[in-house]
Amino acid sequence: MRPIDLAREHGLSAQAVRNYDDAGVLPPTERSDTGYRRYTSLHAQALRAFLALRAGHGHQPAVEIMRWIHRGDAESAYRLIDAAHVALLTERDTRTEVATALSSLSTAPVNLQGAPLTVGELARRLDVHPATLRAWETEGILRPERDRATGYREYGPDCVRDAEIARQLRRGGYRLRQVAQLLDSLREAGGADALSAFLDVWQQRLTARSRALLAGAAQLDAYLTACGS
Repeated sequence: MRPIDLAREHGLSAQAVRNYDDAGVLPPTERSDTGYRRYTSLHAQALRAFLALRAGHGHQPAVEIMRWIHRGDAESAYRLIDAAHVALLTERDTRTEVATALSSLSTAPVNLQGAPLTVGELARRLDVHPATLRAWETEGILRPERDRATGYREYGPDCVRDAEIARQLRRGGYRLRQVAQLLDSLREAGGADALSAFLDVWQQRLTARSRALLAGAAQLDAYLTACGS
């Protein structure tokens, strides 16, 4: 099988197949007398496994998994695969926590007694560093008022609610810009519509990742079986 034939099967260029070969994604390749690479059905299944793994794990982890397999170290490959499932489970649990927290935080006022919170008081409430709150303000996540006499920041109920939402989202791995965009949407939509859409998209992404990991595992299992492992 020529590189071009293997490439066509997967919608790749012949050079891409050669690059994957050189990267260790494919098993050792024999050469013809004229130096051309000879690919077999085993190489084709290795490429299928890699592309399926890439959809769930990402490019570089998929490369590492195939490299470990071809080095004869399946244990290291399995550890990478297991780590991806653990990370997905952690994110799934975080989404559940975020959904629970946001369902009340986004619609109900925060119960604050007395004066608005200072930056230090809010930091202690959230168990974060005061510098974190200032960074969130810079990104537009928080919009504290200022005391007219002292110029100090004051965090009222709405601002505290936004800070608690931001903490949950950051735990879910969302970047500051994404958190700011979500909070803007929550403010504009009054909370419920934007929240529902956000959680739905997150769930869809988790489901897609789970299916991709399953598909990658199936193709890798087929490759290992073809290898006699």
